[in-house]
Amino acid sequence: MKRRIVTATVLNQSGVLNRVTCLFTKRHFNIESITVGHTETEGISKMTFVVSVEDDRQIEQLLKQLNKQIDVLKVSDITNQAIVARELALIKVLANGQTRAEINGIVEPFRALIIDLSRDTLIVQVTGDTEKIEAIIELLKPYGIKELSRTGVTAFARGSQKSVTDIKQYTLLK
Repeated sequence: MKRRIVTATVLNQSGVLNRVTCLFTKRHFNIESITVGHTETEGISKMTFVVSVEDDRQIEQLLKQLNKQIDVLKVSDITNQAIVARELALIKVLANGQTRAEINGIVEPFRALIIDLSRDTLIVQVTGDTEKIEAIIELLKPYGIKELSRTGVTAFARGSQKSVTDIKQYTLLK
């Protein structure tokens, strides 16, 4: 299975999310994550889907079907483009006076924040790519994760669409 990131710019109208996600359901796509939010243009929203597909033919068919929807203005598979992608996670961790300093030591290098404290728990807010979120979760598991909530990936293409290899080579030359 290949993991793909698909964005759809849509009219912000009642039922559009349901109609779009029904297309995924009809074609037996599992949506790993979905984020939806307003754009810079009033009445327009952007949806970001992370889906698993077996082959490129499946994703092409899905893109064609999404483009046929009346509320959908633009659809893109941005998986192979240079993109900026972020996710947010809130993690409630069991913590007492002895473990708080240790947890803070884990949180700090991730540039995460402790946004709430109680006598026996603390809540960590972390943003970044999926791998970063997974890494901090793994490090906090031994302390006892009481609750976890993730937003899912939101992403869009970078301004310059040079390949990631070109960007790395350019950076090395500087």
